[in-house]
Amino acid sequence: MPREITAFSNPLIKRVRNLRDKKHRREEGLFLAEGLRILTEAHEAGRVPEYLFFSKDMAGHALVRTLVAATEAAGGWAVETNNDILSKLSGKDNPGAVVGVYPDFAVTLADLDRSKSGIWLVAERLRDPGNMGTILRTADAVGAGGLILIDDCVDPFSVEAVRASMGALFTVPVARSSWGDFLVWLRKGPGQLVGLSLDTEHDYRAPVYQAPTFLLTGNEAQGMPGFMAEACDLLVKIPMLGKADSLNAAIATAVMAYEVLGQQRS
Repeated sequence: MPREITAFSNPLIKRVRNLRDKKHRREEGLFLAEGLRILTEAHEAGRVPEYLFFSKDMAGHALVRTLVAATEAAGGWAVETNNDILSKLSGKDNPGAVVGVYPDFAVTLADLDRSKSGIWLVAERLRDPGNMGTILRTADAVGAGGLILIDDCVDPFSVEAVRASMGALFTVPVARSSWGDFLVWLRKGPGQLVGLSLDTEHDYRAPVYQAPTFLLTGNEAQGMPGFMAEACDLLVKIPMLGKADSLNAAIATAVMAYEVLGQQRS
Protein backbone atom coordinates (compact mmCIF):
# COMPACT_ATOMS: atom_id res chain seq x y z
CA MET A 1 0.00 0.00 0.00
CA PRO A 2 1.60 3.31 -1.07
CA ARG A 3 2.59 5.82 1.61
CA GLU A 4 1.67 9.49 1.33
CA ILE A 5 4.05 12.42 1.83
CA THR A 6 3.06 16.02 1.17
CA ALA A 7 5.39 17.97 3.51
CA PHE A 8 8.66 19.50 2.29
CA SER A 9 10.08 19.04 5.78
CA ASN A 10 9.79 15.24 5.64
CA PRO A 11 13.26 13.72 6.25
CA LEU A 12 12.94 11.37 3.25
CA ILE A 13 12.20 14.29 0.92
CA LYS A 14 15.29 16.11 2.20
CA ARG A 15 17.41 12.96 1.79
CA VAL A 16 16.23 12.29 -1.75
CA ARG A 17 16.58 15.95 -2.73
CA ASN A 18 20.22 15.79 -1.66
CA LEU A 19 20.84 13.10 -4.29
CA ARG A 20 21.00 15.89 -6.85
CA ASP A 21 24.46 16.52 -5.41
CA LYS A 22 27.32 14.25 -6.52
CA LYS A 23 28.77 14.04 -3.01
CA HIS A 24 25.53 12.67 -1.57
CA ARG A 25 25.06 10.24 -4.48
CA ARG A 26 28.49 8.78 -3.81
CA GLU A 27 27.89 8.57 -0.05
CA GLU A 28 24.47 6.94 -0.41
CA GLY A 29 25.20 4.82 -3.49
CA LEU A 30 21.88 6.04 -4.89
CA PHE A 31 20.74 8.25 -7.76
CA LEU A 32 17.57 9.86 -9.13
CA ALA A 33 15.68 9.17 -12.34
CA GLU A 34 12.51 10.96 -13.37
CA GLY A 35 9.83 10.50 -15.97
CA LEU A 36 7.40 7.70 -16.69
CA ARG A 37 9.14 6.59 -19.88
CA ILE A 38 12.58 6.34 -18.25
CA LEU A 39 11.31 4.49 -15.18
CA THR A 40 9.30 2.12 -17.36
CA GLU A 41 12.40 1.36 -19.45
CA ALA A 42 14.33 0.78 -16.25
CA HIS A 43 11.68 -1.69 -15.11
CA GLU A 44 11.80 -3.50 -18.45
CA ALA A 45 15.60 -3.75 -18.00
CA GLY A 46 15.09 -5.36 -14.58
CA ARG A 47 15.83 -2.25 -12.49
CA VAL A 48 13.40 -1.42 -9.69
CA PRO A 49 13.63 1.73 -7.54
CA GLU A 50 14.14 1.64 -3.80
CA TYR A 51 11.81 4.63 -3.56
CA LEU A 52 9.13 5.55 -6.09
CA PHE A 53 7.40 8.94 -5.89
CA PHE A 54 4.34 9.59 -8.03
CA SER A 55 1.72 12.31 -8.29
CA LYS A 56 -1.73 11.64 -6.92
CA ASP A 57 -3.44 12.38 -10.23
CA MET A 58 -1.34 9.65 -11.92
CA ALA A 59 -2.07 6.94 -9.36
CA GLY A 60 -4.55 5.22 -11.66
CA HIS A 61 -2.26 5.13 -14.72
CA ALA A 62 -1.54 1.55 -15.77
CA LEU A 63 2.24 2.08 -16.04
CA VAL A 64 2.37 3.81 -12.66
CA ARG A 65 0.43 0.94 -11.09
CA THR A 66 2.93 -1.50 -12.59
CA LEU A 67 5.84 0.47 -11.15
CA VAL A 68 4.18 0.70 -7.73
CA ALA A 69 3.57 -3.05 -7.67
CA ALA A 70 7.14 -3.85 -8.74
CA THR A 71 8.63 -1.45 -6.19
CA GLU A 72 6.62 -2.83 -3.30
CA ALA A 73 7.21 -6.44 -4.37
CA ALA A 74 10.96 -5.76 -4.21
CA GLY A 75 10.64 -4.30 -0.70
CA GLY A 76 10.84 -0.66 -1.77
CA TRP A 77 8.64 2.28 -0.88
CA ALA A 78 5.96 3.65 -3.18
CA VAL A 79 5.10 7.21 -2.15
CA GLU A 80 2.11 9.20 -3.33
CA THR A 81 2.82 12.95 -3.31
CA ASN A 82 2.11 16.19 -5.16
CA ASN A 83 3.69 18.05 -8.08
CA ASP A 84 5.42 20.55 -5.79
CA ILE A 85 7.32 17.74 -4.07
CA LEU A 86 8.13 16.10 -7.41
CA SER A 87 9.44 19.44 -8.66
CA LYS A 88 11.65 19.78 -5.61
CA LEU A 89 13.04 16.28 -6.11
CA SER A 90 13.67 16.53 -9.85
CA GLY A 91 14.73 20.17 -9.99
CA LYS A 92 12.28 20.85 -12.82
CA ASP A 93 9.40 23.35 -12.80
CA ASN A 94 7.35 20.85 -14.79
CA PRO A 95 8.38 17.49 -13.32
CA GLY A 96 7.51 14.11 -14.73
CA ALA A 97 4.73 12.07 -13.19
CA VAL A 98 7.18 9.83 -11.33
CA VAL A 99 10.60 10.03 -9.69
CA GLY A 100 12.59 6.95 -8.74
CA VAL A 101 15.57 6.43 -6.45
CA TYR A 102 17.87 3.64 -7.65
CA PRO A 103 21.07 2.02 -6.38
CA ASP A 104 24.20 2.96 -8.31
CA PHE A 105 25.09 -0.02 -10.53
CA ALA A 106 28.36 1.09 -12.15
CA VAL A 107 30.65 -1.84 -12.93
CA THR A 108 34.43 -2.29 -13.08
CA LEU A 109 36.62 -3.27 -16.02
CA ALA A 110 36.89 -6.76 -14.54
CA ASP A 111 33.11 -7.13 -14.91
CA LEU A 112 33.17 -6.48 -18.66
CA ASP A 113 33.17 -9.31 -21.20
CA ARG A 114 34.74 -7.93 -24.38
CA SER A 115 33.40 -10.88 -26.39
CA LYS A 116 29.86 -9.64 -25.69
CA SER A 117 29.95 -7.07 -28.50
CA GLY A 118 32.02 -5.90 -31.44
CA ILE A 119 31.64 -2.25 -30.41
CA TRP A 120 32.64 -0.53 -27.17
CA LEU A 121 32.55 3.20 -26.46
CA VAL A 122 35.25 4.94 -24.45
CA ALA A 123 34.99 8.59 -23.33
CA GLU A 124 37.83 10.64 -21.86
CA ARG A 125 37.16 13.62 -19.54
CA LEU A 126 33.62 14.02 -20.90
CA ARG A 127 32.15 17.04 -19.11
CA ASP A 128 28.68 17.68 -20.50
CA PRO A 129 25.79 15.60 -19.07
CA GLY A 130 23.87 16.03 -22.32
CA ASN A 131 26.75 14.49 -24.24
CA MET A 132 26.97 11.71 -21.65
CA GLY A 133 23.29 10.90 -22.13
CA THR A 134 23.53 11.02 -25.91
CA ILE A 135 26.56 8.71 -25.96
CA LEU A 136 24.69 6.28 -23.72
CA ARG A 137 21.75 6.35 -26.15
CA THR A 138 24.16 5.70 -29.02
CA ALA A 139 25.71 2.79 -27.13
CA ASP A 140 22.28 1.26 -26.66
CA ALA A 141 21.30 1.89 -30.29
CA VAL A 142 24.35 0.17 -31.80
CA GLY A 143 24.38 -2.69 -29.29
CA ALA A 144 27.68 -1.62 -27.73
CA GLY A 145 29.02 -3.82 -24.96
CA GLY A 146 29.34 -0.85 -22.65
CA LEU A 147 30.66 2.64 -22.03
CA ILE A 148 34.04 3.07 -20.34
CA LEU A 149 34.66 6.45 -18.71
CA ILE A 150 38.29 7.51 -18.47
CA ASP A 151 39.53 9.79 -15.69
CA ASP A 152 37.43 12.79 -14.61
CA CYS A 153 34.18 12.44 -16.55
CA VAL A 154 30.82 13.94 -15.64
CA ASP A 155 28.77 11.64 -13.41
CA PRO A 156 26.55 9.40 -15.57
CA PHE A 157 24.20 9.11 -12.59
CA SER A 158 23.50 12.86 -12.36
CA VAL A 159 19.86 13.79 -12.88
CA GLU A 160 20.74 15.62 -16.10
CA ALA A 161 22.73 12.74 -17.60
CA VAL A 162 20.10 10.17 -16.65
CA ARG A 163 17.42 12.35 -18.23
CA ALA A 164 19.46 12.82 -21.41
CA SER A 165 20.07 9.07 -21.68
CA MET A 166 16.30 8.47 -22.03
CA GLY A 167 16.62 5.16 -20.20
CA ALA A 168 19.81 3.95 -21.88
CA LEU A 169 21.70 4.20 -18.59
CA PHE A 170 19.69 1.19 -17.44
CA THR A 171 20.62 -0.93 -20.47
CA VAL A 172 24.30 -0.06 -21.05
CA PRO A 173 27.01 -1.16 -18.58
CA VAL A 174 29.09 1.83 -17.43
CA ALA A 175 32.60 1.36 -16.04
CA ARG A 176 34.93 4.03 -14.65
CA SER A 177 38.70 3.71 -14.96
CA SER A 178 41.96 5.59 -15.02
CA TRP A 179 43.74 5.70 -18.38
CA GLY A 180 46.56 3.49 -17.14
CA ASP A 181 44.26 0.79 -15.79
CA PHE A 182 42.17 0.84 -18.95
CA LEU A 183 45.17 0.43 -21.21
CA VAL A 184 46.52 -2.48 -19.17
CA TRP A 185 43.10 -4.17 -19.24
CA LEU A 186 42.65 -3.54 -22.98
CA ARG A 187 46.01 -5.02 -23.96
CA LYS A 188 45.35 -8.23 -22.04
CA GLY A 189 42.90 -9.36 -24.71
CA PRO A 190 41.68 -8.64 -28.24
CA GLY A 191 40.58 -5.14 -29.10
CA GLN A 192 41.42 -2.38 -31.56
CA LEU A 193 41.60 1.09 -29.97
CA VAL A 194 40.38 3.70 -32.44
CA GLY A 195 40.68 7.38 -31.53
CA LEU A 196 38.63 10.21 -33.02
CA SER A 197 41.12 12.96 -33.87
CA LEU A 198 41.62 15.99 -36.09
CA ASP A 199 45.35 15.32 -36.24
CA THR A 200 45.29 12.53 -38.81
CA GLU A 201 44.73 12.04 -42.52
CA HIS A 202 42.78 8.79 -42.11
CA ASP A 203 39.16 9.22 -43.19
CA TYR A 204 36.84 7.36 -40.79
CA ARG A 205 35.31 5.29 -43.61
CA ALA A 206 38.61 4.05 -45.04
CA PRO A 207 39.87 1.51 -42.45
CA VAL A 208 38.57 -1.97 -41.81
CA TYR A 209 37.67 -2.07 -38.13
CA GLN A 210 38.55 -5.17 -36.16
CA ALA A 211 36.12 -6.53 -33.58
CA PRO A 212 36.00 -5.72 -30.82
CA THR A 213 36.51 -2.05 -31.69
CA PHE A 214 36.95 0.40 -28.82
CA LEU A 215 36.03 3.91 -29.98
CA LEU A 216 37.81 6.60 -27.95
CA THR A 217 36.28 10.09 -27.80
CA GLY A 218 38.30 12.85 -26.15
CA ASN A 219 37.28 15.85 -24.07
CA GLU A 220 34.77 18.15 -25.79
CA ALA A 221 37.00 21.23 -25.79
CA GLN A 222 40.54 19.83 -25.86
CA GLY A 223 40.25 16.46 -27.54
CA MET A 224 42.42 13.60 -26.28
CA PRO A 225 45.96 14.21 -24.98
CA GLY A 226 48.88 13.29 -27.20
CA PHE A 227 49.92 10.31 -25.09
CA MET A 228 46.46 8.80 -25.53
CA ALA A 229 46.54 9.38 -29.27
CA GLU A 230 49.92 7.65 -29.43
CA ALA A 231 48.51 4.61 -27.62
CA CYS A 232 45.70 4.17 -30.16
CA ASP A 233 45.99 1.50 -32.84
CA LEU A 234 44.38 3.88 -35.30
CA LEU A 235 43.39 7.56 -35.45
CA VAL A 236 40.56 8.61 -37.75
CA LYS A 237 38.74 11.82 -38.53
CA ILE A 238 35.33 12.72 -39.87
CA PRO A 239 35.65 15.14 -42.83
CA MET A 240 34.31 18.66 -42.24
CA LEU A 241 33.13 20.31 -45.47
CA GLY A 242 31.76 23.51 -43.94
CA LYS A 243 33.29 26.19 -41.74
CA ALA A 244 33.08 24.21 -38.48
CA ASP A 245 36.29 22.42 -37.59
CA SER A 246 34.68 19.55 -35.68
CA LEU A 247 31.44 17.87 -34.69
CA ASN A 248 29.98 17.76 -31.21
CA ALA A 249 31.67 14.92 -29.29
CA ALA A 250 28.48 12.90 -28.89
CA ILE A 251 27.51 13.31 -32.55
CA ALA A 252 31.00 12.31 -33.70
CA THR A 253 30.81 9.23 -31.51
CA ALA A 254 27.46 8.29 -33.05
CA VAL A 255 28.73 8.72 -36.60
CA MET A 256 31.75 6.52 -35.84
CA ALA A 257 29.71 3.90 -34.01
CA TYR A 258 27.35 3.48 -36.94
CA GLU A 259 30.25 3.18 -39.39
CA VAL A 260 31.70 0.34 -37.29
CA LEU A 261 28.26 -1.25 -36.93
CA GLY A 262 27.72 -1.04 -40.69
CA GLN A 263 30.98 -2.81 -41.38
CA GLN A 264 30.30 -5.52 -38.83
CA ARG A 265 26.79 -6.14 -40.11
CA SER A 266 27.99 -6.56 -43.69
